[in-house]
Amino acid sequence: MRSAAVTVHESVHDPYAELWFAEPAGFMNLPMNALLAEWDTPEAEALHTAAAPLLASAPDKMARQQFIALLASGQRMLGALREFGTVHCSVGLHRDDVVGGALPLLSLFTITWRDTATAPRAATAARAVTESAGHRRIEYLELPCGPLIISEVLRRPAADSGLPQLPLLQVHAHLPHPDCKRLVVLTISSTAVARREEYRALLRGIVETVRFEDPMRVAS
Repeated sequence: MRSAAVTVHESVHDPYAELWFAEPAGFMNLPMNALLAEWDTPEAEALHTAAAPLLASAPDKMARQQFIALLASGQRMLGALREFGTVHCSVGLHRDDVVGGALPLLSLFTITWRDTATAPRAATAARAVTESAGHRRIEYLELPCGPLIISEVLRRPAADSGLPQLPLLQVHAHLPHPDCKRLVVLTISSTAVARREEYRALLRGIVETVRFEDPMRVAS
C-alpha cells in the first residue's frame, strides 16, 4: 500500500493562523491577498509580473482585453467573498470517476468566519443551520475539532443575474470555535448536483483534518 504524499504549505508558519486543515488533491489555492492587493504595493507588483507573460502571449488586442476582463471579474468575486469573511478560496478540478465523463468536475472550496452570540458550541452549530432556510440532509458530528454540522443547500441564480440558470449545490460544514463566540464555515459549491454524495464525502474528509490548535507546533 502506498502512502499519500502530504505537502506542508508555507502558511503553517503564520503566527496569526487560527485554523489548520489539509486540502486534498485536485484543489488549487487562489491567492486572495495577491489578487486583491492594493495598488502600488509589492503584492500588486507581483501580480502584474505574473500576468505579464500571459498578456504578452495573447494573439491580439481582443484576447488581451478578454483576459483582463476575466481577471477583473474574478477579483470582484473574491472581493465580495472577502467582505463576507472568506479567508480561503480554492478551485477544485476532478475527474468524474462515477460515470467516466469526458468533462472534468469543477467546484469552489471556501472557508469563511462568522461572529456568533456566545453559546455552547453544539448549540451554535445547530442554530447556524436552523436559522437559515433551505438546509437539508443535516448531520451532527463530534470530531477532534469539536461538534459540527454538515448540511446541503440547493440554490439557483437570480433570473436577472446574467448567470446560467443551473442549480448550485453547496455542502456546508459549520464548526464553532472553542472560544464559543464565532464559527467557521467550510463550503464546497458545484453545479454537478448529481455528485452530491462525492462532494459531501470530500468535505467531510477535509473537516476531519481541521484543528483549532497548531497540530504541528510549527507556528509557535
